[in-house]
Amino acid sequence: MSELSKSDDVSCQRQGACGLITLNRQSALNALTLPMVREIARALEIWQSDDRVTRVVIQSSGGKAFSAGGDIRLLYEEGRAGRHDGQMQFWGEEYALNLTIRNYPKPYVALVDGIVMGGGVGVSLHGSHVVAGDHFSFAMPEVGIGFFPDVGATWFLPRLRGAAGMRLALTGGRVKADEAVLLGLAHSRVTSAQLSALLADLVAGQAVDTAIAQYQSIPMETMPDAAEVAFGAPTLADIVASLTQMAGQGNAAAAGNLKLLHQKSPTSLVVAEHQMRIGGGLSMAQAMQIEWNIVSHICREHDFYEGVRALTIDKDQNPKWQPARIEDVDRAYVLSWFEAAYGGQVWLQGGKASVS
Repeated sequence: MSELSKSDDVSCQRQGACGLITLNRQSALNALTLPMVREIARALEIWQSDDRVTRVVIQSSGGKAFSAGGDIRLLYEEGRAGRHDGQMQFWGEEYALNLTIRNYPKPYVALVDGIVMGGGVGVSLHGSHVVAGDHFSFAMPEVGIGFFPDVGATWFLPRLRGAAGMRLALTGGRVKADEAVLLGLAHSRVTSAQLSALLADLVAGQAVDTAIAQYQSIPMETMPDAAEVAFGAPTLADIVASLTQMAGQGNAAAAGNLKLLHQKSPTSLVVAEHQMRIGGGLSMAQAMQIEWNIVSHICREHDFYEGVRALTIDKDQNPKWQPARIEDVDRAYVLSWFEAAYGGQVWLQGGKASVS
């Protein structure tokens, strides 16, 4: 075993043929911080040219979460103090890491056995091999805190089966292990009890596909959301209208989805809906550039701070969105965020995120 780095929050070490990343910040549901992002990025850079490392594996050290996202509370505090450059440094380096993982030249195996949301998605689901354990639970719930589905969601959600990507982006709905494989969010289904044996085989240098194949099981067929057809409607207003009609006809799934939509930031819903419309025609790099543009604006808007306040600070679960209705959102203004970053900020300059 060769230890590259180890902190209280993440360890990066070589074990046999593996570059092994372990998320250790269990007290915060393994939420990512900038130092964690930097440790992972540094390890990947070193392992890329290390012939002893033939594959990378990322896992969590246990608990109920693989990673529940980025450290939203810290980002909230930075923004409230007007330190937007600090926020952008985190998002810029996080997005750069997501792109590195997507394009990594060696197999990148994510053993995901717990909650995986937001930033946790970014360091796992872009890997070449995503293995879902029994406790796999995916969600991109950002519209519920006045944010938007980022870390490459603009790219991967529109590529899911049917209208699932639009539904998940707008409702923040959860996906369990079997459905994840069927939708294309994960590549393989392996029971939690077998993940340690799989890891041992990967460390021993067994071919990645062979190692996974001997443990994977066929996912149980799951029923698609009974109201998912509504999310294939051509506009956000049409989606709401279709769900409303279906709910009025007694469709419980439609009623549940409609209730979720009414809880979300209207501004964030407009952003997320447009992401899903355009994402299927973008490369991963183009999607990440657009997300960088969006985040540079949204971190200066009311709803992000109100959403975090209501759901994670005061926990009153009663955000006061501005505007409060989808029809009152200035759509032209919001969609302008996709075109250019705030104040001329640039991304990935010289391989690092930077701000002008």
